[in-house]
Amino acid sequence: MVSQQMDMANAGSREPADKVDWDAVYADQLPRIYNYFRFRLGGEAEVEDLTARTFEKAWSARARYRRDLAGFSTWLFRIAQNVGIDYLRSRRPHAPLDAAVDLAAEITPELEAARDSDLSRLGRLTARLPEREQELIALKYGAALNNREIARLTGLSESNVGTSLYRIVQTLRSQW
Repeated sequence: MVSQQMDMANAGSREPADKVDWDAVYADQLPRIYNYFRFRLGGEAEVEDLTARTFEKAWSARARYRRDLAGFSTWLFRIAQNVGIDYLRSRRPHAPLDAAVDLAAEITPELEAARDSDLSRLGRLTARLPEREQELIALKYGAALNNREIARLTGLSESNVGTSLYRIVQTLRSQW
C-alpha cells in the first residue's frame, strides 16, 4: 500500500508533511477510513461525512504531522478515531452497529438478503459489546488494520490487542 511504503521510506525523516502525495494517500486510505466508520457507525450519509471530515482535518493539520512519532496511516487513523469520538459525543445516545451498508458487488437477491440478515444480527451482537471492544472490532475488521497498528492507536500492547480480539470473536461466535 502507498501509505505503508511512505511510512517505511520516511520512518526517520523530518521532511515536511506537505510533500506527501495526497492524491495517492487519499486513493489508498479512503476505503480503509470509510470502512472503519461503516463498521463503527453504520449510516451511509454519516459515514461519508465523517470520512470527508477526517481527510479535511488531516489536510489542515498536515504541518503538525511528525514522521518520527508515527507512520502516516497511524496518524490518519488517530484523526479518524477522534472524528468518530466527537461525532458520537454529539449524538448521545449513540447508534448501534446495525449493519455495514451494502458493498457494491454483483450478488443475488437471496444472498443479499442472507448477508443483510447476518450483518443485522452481527450489528445487534456487537452493539452489546463494551465501547472499547466495539472500537477494536471496527479497527480490525472495518479498517483492516493489523494488531501492531491497532496497538499504536489504542495504547494497548500488540499482544493485548490480539488476545482481546480473539476473546471478542469467541464471545460473538458463542452468541451467534
